[in-house]
Amino acid sequence: MQITALVDNISYEQDLGAEHGLSLYIETGAHKILFDMGQTELFAENAEKLGIDLADVDMAVLSHGHYDHGGGLRRFLQINQKAPVYLSRYAFNLLYHGPVKYIGLDQSIREEVTRTGRLRYTPEQMGIGERLTLYSCNDRKRISPLDSAGLEVEIRGERSSDDLCKGERVPDDLCMGERVPDDFCHEQYLLVEEEGRRILFSGCSHKGIFNIVEWLRPDVLIGGFHFSKLPLDDTLAGYAQRLDRTGTVFYTGHCTGKAQFDFMKGYMGKLHYLSVGQRIQV
Repeated sequence: MQITALVDNISYEQDLGAEHGLSLYIETGAHKILFDMGQTELFAENAEKLGIDLADVDMAVLSHGHYDHGGGLRRFLQINQKAPVYLSRYAFNLLYHGPVKYIGLDQSIREEVTRTGRLRYTPEQMGIGERLTLYSCNDRKRISPLDSAGLEVEIRGERSSDDLCKGERVPDDLCMGERVPDDFCHEQYLLVEEEGRRILFSGCSHKGIFNIVEWLRPDVLIGGFHFSKLPLDDTLAGYAQRLDRTGTVFYTGHCTGKAQFDFMKGYMGKLHYLSVGQRIQV
């Protein structure tokens, strides 16, 4: 399997741009997959420079409903006329960071493409191809507490506080609702099983990197840890050592934070950074 980073926060290639976001091009033995589309159209520009034809992609997966992963969705649908896009049924939740900053998907896309059948809304677990499975893990017990990190979802209509996914979108003609900490029910993970190994793709690991590793037990995990705001201290060192004990090989970037990565690298033997333009074989 070959993975190429089309978008990350960092690029070491002079002719390839970087932005706060993530997009990965995955080639398995049977499929060509686009995992996330970054914040803008940059993923497509970088793909062209790298000689990757996005029109040939078989399927796309949106890891969760944040703008820095799905901002390029409209552009992908223009480039590629055939590939289905798999996303959580909660992906169009109304998501915010702080009182005014909207960080969710462009709501107009939902209306534009629903009639084409290109958007495939996923349940808790769904096979999407040969040895390809999407997991939401919303129904799984957490071993580590969820930290919303100031991210919120707006509730519209009457919803019970006991509902698993509080941010389920309801018709727009209802009054504006309250905002509560996001439970990230819109996040999902792609598991590829190939040559006896379990390779897991996670956009930002908002449900907790320790939970995700425990739930899905990957041999390799590719994605962000959402550690970029954490201080470089004994707590982060403990997190690194805990991840290292899992035996999983990690390729990370984006929301992990470069300073946090450099710090954790001193405690982890199987931690690698995946920046724009890099191609890895796993």
